[in-house]
Amino acid sequence: MLARRFLWIIAILIMIVIAAAFAYSLFGERLITAAMVPSAEFKAPPAKDAPDYSQLAAWAAHPAKPRDAAHWTPAGYTAPPRPGVSVFYVLPTSIFDRTRWNAAMDDAKVGQTMDLFLQSQASVFNGVAEIWAPRYRQATFGAFLTDKPEAKQALDLAYRDVLAAFDAFIAAQPAGRPIILAGHSQGSLLLMRLLKDRVAGTGIAARIVAVYIPGWPISVSADLPALGLPACSTPDQNGCILSWQSYARPADYGAIRARFDAGTGLTGARRLGTGILCVNPMTGMASDEKVPAKANLGSLVPNADFSGGSLVPHGIGAQCLPAGILDIGEPPNGFGSYVLPGNNYHVYDYPLFWANLRADVERRVDGYAAPVAPARKPVKHMAAA
Repeated sequence: MLARRFLWIIAILIMIVIAAAFAYSLFGERLITAAMVPSAEFKAPPAKDAPDYSQLAAWAAHPAKPRDAAHWTPAGYTAPPRPGVSVFYVLPTSIFDRTRWNAAMDDAKVGQTMDLFLQSQASVFNGVAEIWAPRYRQATFGAFLTDKPEAKQALDLAYRDVLAAFDAFIAAQPAGRPIILAGHSQGSLLLMRLLKDRVAGTGIAARIVAVYIPGWPISVSADLPALGLPACSTPDQNGCILSWQSYARPADYGAIRARFDAGTGLTGARRLGTGILCVNPMTGMASDEKVPAKANLGSLVPNADFSGGSLVPHGIGAQCLPAGILDIGEPPNGFGSYVLPGNNYHVYDYPLFWANLRADVERRVDGYAAPVAPARKPVKHMAAA
């Protein structure tokens, strides 16, 4: 039953991607925009419809839900649990509806698609950390293809939900517990805002093991300084950010770059012409080192109906290019579906490097040292006059 459900969900999404790719090849981005951008007005939902993150139903993954999709692992893969760490994982876009700007919390189809991403992405963290993944009123896919004011309103609504979920998450953690932040695509975009608003310059920053936010371009000069944490420069560094965007050859990232250049960074500076952050997920470092396929510990290759997958090692290498994208070489076997125009392997940013990312998380968690509070100076008591 579960396999059949995954099958029809994937079939629908594959048809969307194939249709989009075909349309793109013939008519370009303009046609995709017309097909995917909602024509409806944005209507702010009443306050009573806001998710209540004190309730398990508002979470796609939660430590009290041990059978959620985030707890899936490839067959034969086991790893000893490392208690005492929590990850706040923000799901990527799971709604492709052009009749509305935001997903409803009780949309079953959106929830089922979220489960697919929990399985292929958030599963990297299971056993290493407790996974908290909020359901939230995501902006629909078309919101990223337009400059309409409704698109910003839709993203702001999604962000309010994520902020509320994060506040509930932090309140539920024991004092000083190490934290991982992770997401993908829309989730990474929202986490960038959250880093600026809730983490940078606060005590929470000292508790960050690492931040994994692939699938969204980060300007090295116009965004990164506002996030309060540096890019990861060593494999065992804590309190740093990993970001990458996976492309096979020949890569065409012109549309992504054009939209990136048109925007303003979180520092308030323009992104035009700035560098894009790329941290190689195979090494955990921001460098232009060409990492061979033999260093890949295992890509999560999906099975025929996407109800699971298997780890295949030594198949895919990676190198960060000056353009800021991650070059994975020729199109790899087993990942034919879901590939976006321009040989963009966006959906596979986590699965391509599943075992390396798992090892990266384990290494950073094992090496994490809680910050030591500075010693208090003795108080000098003044004698009474």
